[in-house]
Amino acid sequence: MALMKCPECDLQVSDKAITCPHCGYPLDKPAVARSTRKSKKRMRLPNGFGSITQFKGKNLRNPFWARVCVGRNDLGKFILKPLKPQSFFATYNEAYAALVEYNRNPYDLNDDLTVQQLYDRWTKEYFKNTSEAYQRTIASAWAFCSSVYNMRAKDLRARHIKGCMDDGYRIETKGKKKGEKIYATAGMKSRMKSMFNLMLDYALEYELVDKNYARTFDVSEDIVKEKEEAKRSHIIFTEDEMKILWDSVDEVQFVDWILMQCYMGWRPQELATLRLDEINLNEWYMQAGMKTEAGKQRIVPIHTKVRDLLKKNYDFAVSIGSEYLLNDKGQTHAGSWKITYDKYAKRFKKVIAQLGLNPEHRAHDPRMTFITRCKKAGVDEYALKEMVGHSIQDITESTYTVRDLEWLRSDLEKMQ
Repeated sequence: MALMKCPECDLQVSDKAITCPHCGYPLDKPAVARSTRKSKKRMRLPNGFGSITQFKGKNLRNPFWARVCVGRNDLGKFILKPLKPQSFFATYNEAYAALVEYNRNPYDLNDDLTVQQLYDRWTKEYFKNTSEAYQRTIASAWAFCSSVYNMRAKDLRARHIKGCMDDGYRIETKGKKKGEKIYATAGMKSRMKSMFNLMLDYALEYELVDKNYARTFDVSEDIVKEKEEAKRSHIIFTEDEMKILWDSVDEVQFVDWILMQCYMGWRPQELATLRLDEINLNEWYMQAGMKTEAGKQRIVPIHTKVRDLLKKNYDFAVSIGSEYLLNDKGQTHAGSWKITYDKYAKRFKKVIAQLGLNPEHRAHDPRMTFITRCKKAGVDEYALKEMVGHSIQDITESTYTVRDLEWLRSDLEKMQ
């Protein structure tokens, strides 16, 4: 080994040095290049992620072959299948991006994917950001589509979807009609059409089908007409029916809920979700509401005739640690105490049937009854609008008139 001068800094360095230790000047440029050359070897893909193979020695436009893991064989080795609908890519990065997308939302690579399997995959993703009530709506619509459950998704056509809507039925599992065939109503047919629209949109996005045939036709005019005819007016409770309700309040469960609604005018959803912290028992009023700006957080006095009924429900809620006024677990005594609109409507219908009242009554009818009885009793029109959450167009009333609690209470008590 001998010493030499660095051509850059003029200091002595070994003639074997690759770079100058003083200034870093490259003394052996080929050696520097070899030591700093980046490796072309790519990082290993995670287990179960998939495989990317490059075909060399052939003049291929798309030499990178992407495969996905679909399980393991008896020896524990991964089973690989070509990615669909495209498995060959021009660059490694394109193939890797396709594998990432597949692993983010895996789909069945089998051409024999059934409509049932498609429904299961779609709902697993779609239900993540939807309410329980909406999920029940989709499940109800799906129950009428058993004729296509085992079809291949790629074979599903408009005629099959129309067949579900026109001829599909479900088997009743509860009550006196247990075992009976239930056919879809006009409203249910519309929901079925909407469900297929969304489900096949998903299938088209992931290229599981070639076309969304649900969007090739509209709901027939007959179904629309039938649906419009189903929109009937609400029916108020007659005086005789009100007497039956009061006479049964200690005998039939949930009658007290209906009476509270009849004397305070809440929408079913509002009453079902009324929280204890929205009720003031010292001054006997509630401040809650939903749906419209006029209806949100409105003050409603608690009518003297239903105070005991409300207090009973309030005390029960406290005893079970619930934050809501209305609570029931149902006959199975399992699950949540919380009441939803659907649960309230079912209990409402149960009371109507048990007491032999007009079977056409719906869960909104007590609100209509409240409004009608208030008007008959001479309750001020604008006080009534405030209590039921209707907008007031009169500027003097909406802007310059402030009704306090006692003013509203005195008007409400006109109704008996």
